[in-house]
Amino acid sequence: MTRADDLKPDLYNTPQVHTMYTPINKLLMQGVVDSWIRLSASLAVWAFCLTVTACAGVEHKDTLPIVASVDLARYAGTWYEIARLPMWFQRHCVDSKAIYTSRPDGRIGVHNECLTDSGGVDQAEGVATVIDPKTNARLTVVFDNFFARLFGSSRDGNYWILALDPEYRTALVGTPDRRFLWILSRAPQLEEVTYQRLVEQAKRLGFPTADLIRTRRPAS
Repeated sequence: MTRADDLKPDLYNTPQVHTMYTPINKLLMQGVVDSWIRLSASLAVWAFCLTVTACAGVEHKDTLPIVASVDLARYAGTWYEIARLPMWFQRHCVDSKAIYTSRPDGRIGVHNECLTDSGGVDQAEGVATVIDPKTNARLTVVFDNFFARLFGSSRDGNYWILALDPEYRTALVGTPDRRFLWILSRAPQLEEVTYQRLVEQAKRLGFPTADLIRTRRPAS
């Protein structure tokens, strides 16, 4: 009687399958595998270097420093934007400023306005909340319009004060992911030496300072 197993084809003795196991094909297959392993290893190293910014000689994102302490009462008032990294909702702004005010609930009122390249004025109202009361240097800013969907809120904050001179005349503000950065000044103009010092500091922190957009504000 013929068993069911006897009716099964002998896969390893068929010409098509046997060809796969010739020495030449083994070498070819091994070469493909080796190439894939090398490519995967290279991609892994490349991805690691992109993730760990120390490969580029800058500080790791998790170590982005902030100032030790901010007196919010002194920080309140008008700040002029001297330069910024590109941001969608400021794409038409050529002359921007922010006005910060203390609120009874302990938060900070935010009024942003800018002169646009078409001669108009854009404005946005928001609220800043301190998320690091030990330093007051990490805040979350949320606007009351469509800007909120672009800038959003975060438990880590989206407004980090990275540098602040003792007289509260200049400030370096950025986001922890290094996508956005602002150089701010109490005065509409900033001395070039001070500007370059802040740019260099931002560069050391890993911000793409080559992309900075300087404010086109007429000299006073």
